[in-house]
Amino acid sequence: MTMSANLPFHKFSIAAILDGYRAKTLSPTDVAQWCADAYAAAEPHVHAWECFDAERLMGAAKAATARLAQGEAPRSLEAIPVGVKDIFNTADFPTQMGSPLWRGFTPGNDARVLYDMKRHGALVPGKTVTAEFAVHALGKTLNPHSALANPGTSSSGSAVAVAAGMVPVALGTQTAGSIVRPASFCGVWGCKPSFGLVPRTGMLKTTDSLDTVGYFVAHAGDLQAVFDAIRVHGRDYPISHAALTDLARQSAPSERPWRIAVVRPAAVWGHAVGYARDALDAWCARVGQDARFDLVDVGLPAEVNDAHALHSTIYDRALAYYFQEEYKRTELISPVMNQLIVSGQGITPAQYEQALDLQVVAARAMDAFFSGFDAIVTLSTGSSAPPREQVEVPDSALIWTLTHLASVSAPAFTSPDGMPFGVQLVARRYNDPLLFRLVCELVERQFLPAGCNPIAHF
Repeated sequence: MTMSANLPFHKFSIAAILDGYRAKTLSPTDVAQWCADAYAAAEPHVHAWECFDAERLMGAAKAATARLAQGEAPRSLEAIPVGVKDIFNTADFPTQMGSPLWRGFTPGNDARVLYDMKRHGALVPGKTVTAEFAVHALGKTLNPHSALANPGTSSSGSAVAVAAGMVPVALGTQTAGSIVRPASFCGVWGCKPSFGLVPRTGMLKTTDSLDTVGYFVAHAGDLQAVFDAIRVHGRDYPISHAALTDLARQSAPSERPWRIAVVRPAAVWGHAVGYARDALDAWCARVGQDARFDLVDVGLPAEVNDAHALHSTIYDRALAYYFQEEYKRTELISPVMNQLIVSGQGITPAQYEQALDLQVVAARAMDAFFSGFDAIVTLSTGSSAPPREQVEVPDSALIWTLTHLASVSAPAFTSPDGMPFGVQLVARRYNDPLLFRLVCELVERQFLPAGCNPIAHF
């Protein structure tokens, strides 16, 4: 099969599809057929799905077509097929979390985030592959740019489903770098919203102070629309509501340039390969020539210097707690999961509580950091996707997860051997709309691509 940027979901954004509905040049059944056809063509090569039901998808699309024919206006995600990482409850599909221990489990309800997406019109064709319990054990999914390359583990199925043109949007989660990393390796847009903005009801829990719901899209212009559909709204969420409705806080600067901090975190920069470092430097130099952007090389606060060790303490201890029952069947758990649970069992409650306190200190330090900047720019990953058998090296996405910031991975770069990798843009917690405005301006000025990194072939 030959793939290109002319695949329907690579060619047409969600906004363009909705325009087609309004103009009656496109129907929900057309879009469902795109999804089913792309699945039939690509899935045998990439194995992105745990389950897929084309008949159910088409039935839902026909119902949406009938509603629109009666004069109803399309909702913000009307008849848009959405891939759902298999750690979210779904009423119509099993939720197996990448583990044989949960094979065949059917929760009978939808996770809150999925309920909200359906309320805005989204359709669910199936569940995408996740790493075991959304941790580290690589599943069956293959990177669509090279079957020998790592697709990014935890949210790999969702990233690949978007990269291969099977859906225009897919849900993922990030507890360390599980949205940013597969987005970078697969050449799509990945968004990790600010911690707490997307409800986690009805989904797998691994780590209370880290788990964040996010998503992948094929077009930069769709970042805001998906965010608005899944985030919490209203005065029942007073802190985020105040921040998100503060026009001064969320407006693009007009009387001055964007102030962007270029960071190269010491804990991860040594792992970045030469071509990746050069790509970031060249990109920053090019953007810095535009008077609209003021890029400054800076260091991060000392409070985040030990971010990776701090994250490990919190993460391992939480896994040991939440997976006590699964650990009784060690023969059905991957070696890496067993190792993490054993590590977590050795962490005392006092050490865990201290790590949580230090996480708060780090988050406050990063919030103060943004008093002088609108955003941070850095690499998404220190290279393009490594071989499947190679252990992934540390990257900076974990730092922004730990400190609850908003981040977006953009499919900006290509390695010498033609593999994609990303640039990462990061904003203050709750400044997600401001971050999307920066992305849009960078796209408009052609510093970032509007779409995803095209797939040449399988």
